[in-house]
Amino acid sequence: MNTACKVLGLFLAFALAAASSGSGAQSYPDKPIKLVVGFGPGGGTDILGRLVAQQLSERLKVPVTVENRPGANSNIGTDYVAKSAPDGYTLLVGGSASMALSSGLYQRLPFDPLKDFVPIAQIVSGDALVFAVHPSVPANSIKELIAFAKANPGKIFYASGAAPFQVAGEYFNKLAGVNITHVPFKGAAGAVAATVGGQTQMTVVSIASGLGQIKAGKLRALAVTGFKRDHVLPDLPTMKEAGLENFEVPMWTGLFAPAATPAPVVDKLAKEMSVVLKSDLVRKRFDSLGYESLAMTPAEFAKAQQDDIEKWTRVIRDDLRIRIE
Repeated sequence: MNTACKVLGLFLAFALAAASSGSGAQSYPDKPIKLVVGFGPGGGTDILGRLVAQQLSERLKVPVTVENRPGANSNIGTDYVAKSAPDGYTLLVGGSASMALSSGLYQRLPFDPLKDFVPIAQIVSGDALVFAVHPSVPANSIKELIAFAKANPGKIFYASGAAPFQVAGEYFNKLAGVNITHVPFKGAAGAVAATVGGQTQMTVVSIASGLGQIKAGKLRALAVTGFKRDHVLPDLPTMKEAGLENFEVPMWTGLFAPAATPAPVVDKLAKEMSVVLKSDLVRKRFDSLGYESLAMTPAEFAKAQQDDIEKWTRVIRDDLRIRIE
């Protein structure tokens, strides 16, 4: 009799827990949602996060805010979300920096980009980077930059604010046979400011982060890293056109939830994000910043993320030999 009572008690407990979970998912959201960005204000990821937050807030009828938690190539903010309650109220606006490249860059990570998160939506994909120099640098092309760097070994520095930018810079060093020294910053805004101010001679950033200073003449853009020219900088050559074949570094940004977030919550967020990303307002804003959005299901996004982790872990460790403790 006691055993039967215990079994019945456990069954009722599980049933109540399941009912409570289902009820919570059905009423979701009923309080403010926080989108965590692992970089400081003003960078490309922050711009995307704020745009998504505004649109999601209108769709979900609750406040959606951005919280910046910069540091360690966005790993600090990423780890914070990984350890947050899996209830759909703390989400990550995460890019390929922490969600793909960090696996190869870092000896130890406090989180697992695959096991500790569930993908909701890819926000932008195929985001090209731009290589830009201070106007005082005597280079108007990638070929001239390479010649200048070879003539001044160890005397040229480039600024970057995230792992993809550093990987792009080191990939450039390897393919071009030069040694331009990396200077890390906590976000693209700081990297751009350092080069505009002359503290570094070059920066590698997303087009969205550097576009304003390029148009103002405070930075001289030399090339973009995409497979085709970017429509916001149509006169700028690709790296391939500039003479560096097969130059590619993954650049994407997505929305993630902590692992174990209830499936109905993830499904609702994915559905709303699909509507947001197809809206004319968001598409026009992406277009003005040089971003592209590729429609993906959460499963397709998860597969693309896993593929990037496997490929770039090998490239970073075996070819570029970059490791961060």
